[in-house]
Amino acid sequence: MNRHKGPGAAAFTVLCLTMGLWAVATLPAPAQEAVGGADAVGGADAVGGADAAPLDHGNVVILLDASGSMGRPMAGSETTKMAAAKAALREVLTHVSSDTYIGLLVFSAHGAPQEWFYPLGPRDDAKLLEAIEAPSPGDGTPLGKYIRRAADRLLEQRARQRGYGSYRLLIVTDGEADDPDKVDRYTAEILARGVTMDVIGVDMKSDHTLATKAHSYRRANDPESLRKAVADVFAEVADAGGDAAAENAFAEIAPIPGEIAAAMLEALARSGNEPIGGSREEEVARPATRISAQQAPTQNRTRRAPLLSTPVVTLIVVFLAISVVMRAARRRR
Repeated sequence: MNRHKGPGAAAFTVLCLTMGLWAVATLPAPAQEAVGGADAVGGADAVGGADAAPLDHGNVVILLDASGSMGRPMAGSETTKMAAAKAALREVLTHVSSDTYIGLLVFSAHGAPQEWFYPLGPRDDAKLLEAIEAPSPGDGTPLGKYIRRAADRLLEQRARQRGYGSYRLLIVTDGEADDPDKVDRYTAEILARGVTMDVIGVDMKSDHTLATKAHSYRRANDPESLRKAVADVFAEVADAGGDAAAENAFAEIAPIPGEIAAAMLEALARSGNEPIGGSREEEVARPATRISAQQAPTQNRTRRAPLLSTPVVTLIVVFLAISVVMRAARRRR
């Protein structure tokens, strides 16, 4: 039996269309990028290309501490902390699903010409394993600065994937940060943005400060426990599969014309993906040698205003509110 569609349903449809048209109107002109080009930080991105990769894959950035203390042996072992971390990553990553994007960001490595030893992007296991072997312990623990850098890359990728997929930051460290204020500030913001943060404390006398702040904290006081800690994190990545809430959200906009729905989703995906800390000034000031010529952003990429400065957010809130009211009304019938 067909249910009569009253004024409420008509109003709902009109609101959806209005929201979609507004989203289209507020979207800037698309960035002009070479087909198959690399993104700004060197991670390959096939979104929108002829051979576009699926958008629902997982993304993990490994933030590896290469401070001087990582060159010391683990308690009761002749294996250094760095050697144990490399061995654990090598063993575990060879068993991770090939469609998971991996990035390796290392801080304080001795004589390293770059910090992204393996930019977040599609897997090339030969190059990834080579990158894992490369870092040597140096000096300093600017953890807060690099937490931000890693999270910004994940948020950029989330915007490119329209919010699909999973996003994790795995921190492997053996000491407290030289910049604890930044750690506190950025960690709170990263967690609020929906990025999962896992921390492994390598042979530490006491739990790391992040133990009570991150989504998960694991102690690793010997090489085997370090291997298991890394394996447990990536087991969770594999289990992060389907997103029922996202599927329900897409069902809500199914009747809306494709182009309008796509614009709505892009506007929604950009929400919450602005850089951590609200500014890229610190990132822009980094030496150009950290990014190769092939990794540099295109000159004609448009800078987009934060989504919160447009009325789209208001429309989204109204859209969700009316959706909830209508569902409640249907249940009463």
